[in-house]
Amino acid sequence: MEIGRGKSGRRAYALDEIGIVPSRRTRRPEDVSITWQIDAYRFELPLVTAPMDSVVSPATAIAIGKLGGLAVLDIEGVWTRYDDPEPLLQEMATLDDATATARLQQIYAEPIKDELIGQRISEIKAAGVTIAARLSPQRTLRYHKAVIDAGTDFVVIRGTTVSAEHVSSQAEPLNLKHFIYELDVPVIVGGCATYTAALHLMRTGAAGVLVGFGGGSGQTTAAVLGVKVPMATAVADVAAALDGVADLGGDQRFRKAVRALRRKSWGRSTINEDEAFNEMAESLKSGAAHSDWRAAGLAAVTRFGKQTELAVQKRLHRKFREKFPHKII
Repeated sequence: MEIGRGKSGRRAYALDEIGIVPSRRTRRPEDVSITWQIDAYRFELPLVTAPMDSVVSPATAIAIGKLGGLAVLDIEGVWTRYDDPEPLLQEMATLDDATATARLQQIYAEPIKDELIGQRISEIKAAGVTIAARLSPQRTLRYHKAVIDAGTDFVVIRGTTVSAEHVSSQAEPLNLKHFIYELDVPVIVGGCATYTAALHLMRTGAAGVLVGFGGGSGQTTAAVLGVKVPMATAVADVAAALDGVADLGGDQRFRKAVRALRRKSWGRSTINEDEAFNEMAESLKSGAAHSDWRAAGLAAVTRFGKQTELAVQKRLHRKFREKFPHKII
């Protein structure tokens, strides 16, 4: 479709431009499951909250977790800057347009405190719910250790728009692939809105990708700049990128290695990392490709034990890198 001279595009759709119609087959409501899973974590409610001070506090994170959803606490918000931010939140709700920006800048100028990061996450974890902690790409390296030491289940790296190939002339950008590889905690990244951007983010090893960007109803980007994401098309494109990742490296040796280790691990209730390591070492001795044993290792530990799948896979991979440095691509 032509937009103007020298520019072409395609028709895209927002969520309010499409409708969901019944299919030819009906189903008993009790037979429908709305549960979902990311990495080794299963949730009964299909809800992930926006990491905003106006949405999530430690108390609401606990309530959402008990209902079966995943709450995301903003580690750069008021809850990690002030011991008691409730009076400030009440004040924010009463600010008018003329004074809101200046006052909010004053409130968020207070430094983030590592001890409050640990206190907030520990408070939520003590309630027995799963918690995700959000950091911006700019502050991830500075605060991720405090977040992980506090016991977060997920790290969410969320910005207005996040890519796997950020370019900056002012500072060294966050290397997502290296950063995610070194963590034993699953990482969710976003937002993104295109097939290519999502594909690149998925290839970093992220457990999940957020669709969209900071131009939603809670932002002024669309009104000021006229920039917004047609979310229905964006969701479809990112879902297609997931299929693209699944299709990578699908040669015969890859499939054989996965099937062999799945057969050997079938029915086990615990992870034996040494056994998985030895099986993968045999694969290397027989000349198998790098992708073969890496995928086979994941197949061997899938769904077993308390450790998350990605954590075990990355730990085995690091062990291989130390023992067989000449074999690692």
